Amino acid sequence: MKLSFVEKTDVTKEAVAAFAYEGGELTPAAKALDDASGGALSRAQAAARFNGKKGQSLTILSPGTLTQKRVVLFGLGTADALKDEALEALGARIYKGLSHSGAAQLEVLFDLDGLNAALLASGALLRSYRFDKYRTTEKAEDKPGLKGMTFLVADAKAARRNFKRLEKIADGVFFTRDLVSEPPNTLYPASFAEELKALEKLGVEVDILGEKDLAELGCGSLLGVGQGSARDSRMVVMHWRGGKKKDKPVALIGKGVTFDTGGISLKPAGGMEDMKWDMGGAGVVAGTLKALAGRKAKCNVVGVVGLVENMPDGAAQRPGDVVTSLSGQTIEVINTDAEGRLVLADALWYAKETCKPALMIDLATLTGAIMVALGHEYAGLFSNSDTLAAQLTDAGLETGEKLWRLPLGPEYDKQIKSQIADMKNIGGGRMGGSIIAAQFLQRFVDGTDWAHLDIAGVTWSNKDKDIVPKGGTGFGVRLLDRFIAENHEGS
Repeated sequence: MKLSFVEKTDVTKEAVAAFAYEGGELTPAAKALDDASGGALSRAQAAARFNGKKGQSLTILSPGTLTQKRVVLFGLGTADALKDEALEALGARIYKGLSHSGAAQLEVLFDLDGLNAALLASGALLRSYRFDKYRTTEKAEDKPGLKGMTFLVADAKAARRNFKRLEKIADGVFFTRDLVSEPPNTLYPASFAEELKALEKLGVEVDILGEKDLAELGCGSLLGVGQGSARDSRMVVMHWRGGKKKDKPVALIGKGVTFDTGGISLKPAGGMEDMKWDMGGAGVVAGTLKALAGRKAKCNVVGVVGLVENMPDGAAQRPGDVVTSLSGQTIEVINTDAEGRLVLADALWYAKETCKPALMIDLATLTGAIMVALGHEYAGLFSNSDTLAAQLTDAGLETGEKLWRLPLGPEYDKQIKSQIADMKNIGGGRMGGSIIAAQFLQRFVDGTDWAHLDIAGVTWSNKDKDIVPKGGTGFGVRLLDRFIAENHEGS
């Protein structure tokens, strides 16, 4: 969809979006349109009891003397409520409300400044995402007909400048959504790695480590997960070097299990098709690198993703096996369906030892327990640094990708004590499963400032939300981009 910003004041398109504040007061541009229509908007407001509250909308067909086929009034709520998240949500509602209206072009009469107009457009863009590459029989009337939105603003130059950055972030979100949405017969470790190789066009350095490389390094924990699959495992390392040479990078580490059967500890059949998005953490790392490179972020960031497929053939890892991780620590595998932490163990250690980062953040669809605790509204946050945890929490609130911090503590370590190895990969029961998984991961950060985001409940949505259509959400890209922009970018 084409989004543009102009400073002209005459309305020429077949459909128009205009606005009113809570209480029913029309914005100046909407008031001018009302006057031109002979008061048609005001009369419709009164008849429909539309008072401009947030979330309200009112469609006026063939309004008065205007040539437009429809004007849609949207409620802004109170002026002090027009924050970033609210403006993006409003833009999403505008797109959703008119995407199937029959209008191909829409003009948006917006009276606020260029940044706010850009946020409105960003919300519309994010909501317009569709993953339809495999649909061959969809009827034309079922497809969105809206092809362009033109924002009539006072300062179009400022709007374009702000939107350029937001558009690059949306590119990263869309990349993540695409990866998460792909079926597992097309997205597997090797093909995923090739998708990441394409980031080189944006200036990202991409290194792909195959199974031979990983074996030579000693990544026994990661390799054990994929040994039952016909698809070879990979580790991909991506460097964005936009900061000063001396600055240590921020390391982002992602779990990339492209399909998770559970292995020998086989999952139930019902819902197993959802396990195509068990690579969501790696997808977020990839999308964040794309966003940062696209907007030429002034920071050094490295992304490390472990890509495996967890399958149960005759060569598969067994419950009771002991593997040696890249760190040298040994792990007794009690449950092969607790495989994500085994992948992350080697990816975390590799990032720490090889990249010498200032801090590490890992993302993973790691535990079902986090959904029991937090549902689908928050991701779980675990950290050994109060400062890092607070910065991530703030970025989550600002972008609407919310985090909730849960505890870590030595008492949880007792549950992963093994009788024959340095640790086992799960605890002794169902209680505190997300915490125990995070406690396991902490053994592979060696004191580096670190945060773990368990995104199992927020990577996929079975219902539409404001800026997120049903399906892959891309949750985490905007959060990490904001965190890095506010805390790790040079001037």
